[in-house]
Amino acid sequence: MIIHQFFVPGIAHSSYIVAGDKTCAVIDPERDVTRYLDAATQMGLRITHILETHLHADFVSGHLDLADATGARIYASRSGNCAFPHVPVAEGDGISLENIHFSVIETAGHTPEHICYIATDTTRGTTPIALFSGDTLFVGDVGRPDLFPGRARELAGSLYDNLHQKILTLPDECEVYPAHGAGSLCGRAMGAKRTSTIGYEKKYNYALQIRDREEFIRSLTSGMPDAPDHFARCSEINRAGPTLMRDLVQPVPLGPKTTAEQLEGGDIILLDVRSYPAFSGFHIPGSWHIDLTGSFATQAGWILPPDRDIILVVDERFQVEEATLQLHRVGFDRVTGYLDGGMLAWGVHALPVGTVPVISPEEAHALVESGDAVIIDVRSREEQAAEPVTGAIPIPWHDLRTRYTELDPDSHYIVMCKGGQRASIAASILRMQGFTRVSNLAGGVIGYKRSGFVP
Repeated sequence: MIIHQFFVPGIAHSSYIVAGDKTCAVIDPERDVTRYLDAATQMGLRITHILETHLHADFVSGHLDLADATGARIYASRSGNCAFPHVPVAEGDGISLENIHFSVIETAGHTPEHICYIATDTTRGTTPIALFSGDTLFVGDVGRPDLFPGRARELAGSLYDNLHQKILTLPDECEVYPAHGAGSLCGRAMGAKRTSTIGYEKKYNYALQIRDREEFIRSLTSGMPDAPDHFARCSEINRAGPTLMRDLVQPVPLGPKTTAEQLEGGDIILLDVRSYPAFSGFHIPGSWHIDLTGSFATQAGWILPPDRDIILVVDERFQVEEATLQLHRVGFDRVTGYLDGGMLAWGVHALPVGTVPVISPEEAHALVESGDAVIIDVRSREEQAAEPVTGAIPIPWHDLRTRYTELDPDSHYIVMCKGGQRASIAASILRMQGFTRVSNLAGGVIGYKRSGFVP
């Protein structure tokens, strides 16, 4: 048995090929399935099985695309009530692939329909060799149970029971292959290591050290990080069956005047994916900004309005393909165009531009001390609590979509995050809402602290 892991940065998603001699299974595939097709070809394998652990909330799965490309069968939880063709499986069911046997266990907790696959290599023995744990057990963490309104305590209790009564009864040497790693918001404290063992997690996973069931429930239903908006959408997309990637519209080049006309119509999202210094230098008024080099997919899924056409602003042509793929990963399937010639072409056509001054920590501090500006700390609540900035208004970047109404549009605001990227998102939101005096703090709280302005 060969296990080959694939990892998608940004959403911190792990998927797997589990291979025999001639055939293989793909577990929890991402939407860009070419990587599995290429890997299988290179390994001389035929993809015959597609195993889903649950209805993923943080990304759109590639199960239908992979089945379309290979003819492989999709296996998914019976209780998920999936609307696409699949083999429904439940506790006690088994799936065979050459000398590999997958046993199905139901592990409700992160989601109600969650299942895990226990793999045994029958050429070596009958002892389970690997657990494909989805979002039930991570390296250093467990799946958050608070994504379903009104069911957090119920699901946390189920998670505790399934961990202790099923998963932790596996041999200590059994390897753990989760669907996510550090950087994902499907848990709270995932480790950077991408695989583990049952024995190691028993010793060092903080959640597994909580022996009391009620204490476990309290811990897993309080202090969780905010969940992005697309978490509430992607599960249903995956249940119904995503549109095949080959059937999606492809973005086409649009001239500056056409772009301006569509923006004026108010029915499109103009999304600038350039670096935050580039956006700050000059951008199209009314555009959203999300830096493609950051946690782009998660941030886009968190704040962009769904069900609207998206036009991209890029520096280089390759960024169109990259941004489009990442948007598809979180359920934005209507990326219809991009600004042909970029901001240079926009400027040549003498169309309106906006700026967001990037100011030094020293200048920002002087403005704050004189009462001429106020800092908005747009970091997460957890970051704000761990390292508060005296006098700053604490509003997480994604909350500014609604909480901008708490601010005075005539005041000068300096947005600050850890380094600058999230602050630029916040700045674009404020500018769209009519705030004209918005600056970005160069270096964020790190630069502010190194300049001696944070205790």
